[in-house]
Amino acid sequence: MAAPAKKVFELYVSKIPWTLAAKEVREYFGQFGQVKKCALPFNKQTGFHRGCCWIGFSNEEGVSNALQKDPHVLEGAMLQVQRNRKPFAEQRDNKESEVD
Repeated sequence: MAAPAKKVFELYVSKIPWTLAAKEVREYFGQFGQVKKCALPFNKQTGFHRGCCWIGFSNEEGVSNALQKDPHVLEGAMLQVQRNRKPFAEQRDNKESEVD
């Protein structure tokens, strides 16, 4: 018998301006619910983040609240926000990118 599917309360956010740090992204999404994690991966060659991140909320309400708001604008840039369908932990190959 297969293991029960793990509930995912995460968003995938792209088109993040390179001037933003994980702390600022985390604070912004904190207005929608309790943020458990903010994973903003960096490119080791350039030293800049890759322009996308995963936001993990403690419950479904945070995800729903964030998805209801449109558009999401930070530093003049319109972010693209969508529900993440798979747990980020399974996708991650570099733990250094996660900020708690």
